[in-house]
Amino acid sequence: MKGRLLGTLLLGHLMTDLNQGMLPALLPFFVAEKGLSYTAAGGLVLAANVASSVVQPLFGFLADRRPSPWLIPAGVAAAGTGIALSGIAPTYTLIAVAAALSGLGVAAYHPEGARAAAFASGERRAWGMSIFSTGGNLGVATGPLVVTPLVLGFGLKASLVLLVPMLLTAAFLVTQLPRLSALQPDARGGGAAPAAPDRWGAFARLTVTIASRSVVFVGIVTFLPLHLSATHGTSKADAASALALLLGSGVVGTLVGGRLADRHGRRIVVLLSLAALAPLELGLALAPDVRLAALLLVPVGFALFAPFSVLVVMAQEYLPNRIGTASGLTVGLAVTIGGLAAPLLGAVADRHGVAAPLVLVAALPLLAIATAVTLPDDRVRGAGLRAGAAARARG
Repeated sequence: MKGRLLGTLLLGHLMTDLNQGMLPALLPFFVAEKGLSYTAAGGLVLAANVASSVVQPLFGFLADRRPSPWLIPAGVAAAGTGIALSGIAPTYTLIAVAAALSGLGVAAYHPEGARAAAFASGERRAWGMSIFSTGGNLGVATGPLVVTPLVLGFGLKASLVLLVPMLLTAAFLVTQLPRLSALQPDARGGGAAPAAPDRWGAFARLTVTIASRSVVFVGIVTFLPLHLSATHGTSKADAASALALLLGSGVVGTLVGGRLADRHGRRIVVLLSLAALAPLELGLALAPDVRLAALLLVPVGFALFAPFSVLVVMAQEYLPNRIGTASGLTVGLAVTIGGLAAPLLGAVADRHGVAAPLVLVAALPLLAIATAVTLPDDRVRGAGLRAGAAARARG
């Protein structure tokens, strides 16, 4: 495992996904200052997700054909520029364009970054990918904490301040391009192109699981701050802090999920996490007071994120000859469904109250479980890989 390179990729992932975390936190301000409906607010999430997710498979395909590590700093710069401009955009259309630009930057970063992380992880693929994913989860978690005080203190125009750290990070990543360009697959199995064929059937079923979880994720991060403010009367700052707590719990969940998956198998971690998520998320949506809702934030975040990096690793293992494509499709096209659902969930909120989307998405982990249970059980294969590694160590 190449720890320094994983740390570099973690930093880039953090800064890229910081922008994804800031967009939901900005929605209450757009609603209040721009007079947007919940449906229109959901449309901004749609613009960012579609721009990100539809293009990501293309970037992944290109990463397999011709590695382009320059997309890593370019992705950070574009994602940050989009969010920075959204706060000063004078019209809804321009806000949506800025959100889409940020999504395009996210699309550029993820497939190339995930591909590099797979190669840097060696045989401990799930653990290495969980480290890489932690950067993204930290970014999404701290996004509300970064942007909310700025906007509360100086208005939406303060989003321009965020451009400075984004461009500085992109400049640092440019200096790391030689090391990233030299990164190669591990011939012992940690990213090398194996003789095994691609398993498209299992990958298709996995995509349904990922898409179902994506809708749950988008529903929670988009409507939890709005729900807490409208239903429980929390301030915008407290609502943003609650979202950050949930997403911060997801950081721990991601690391624990990756470690458990390497030890006990991928599928079992995914199934147990999704089984816990459904009742926990429903309890969060229906909590009668803010105290109970606050208590549920940590377990919901843990269960929501524990399978995240594991699902990406499973996709890469189902398509071992197309790691970039697998990364782009799983964190790209499948996630598009979550973005497409955002305006629909916003319409449900306009019609039935802002808690309704959270209740609705609580059923989706059941669909994810139904498809995940049909996936190949990798515990036997994992035991074989560990036995082989032990034999090589003794040799």
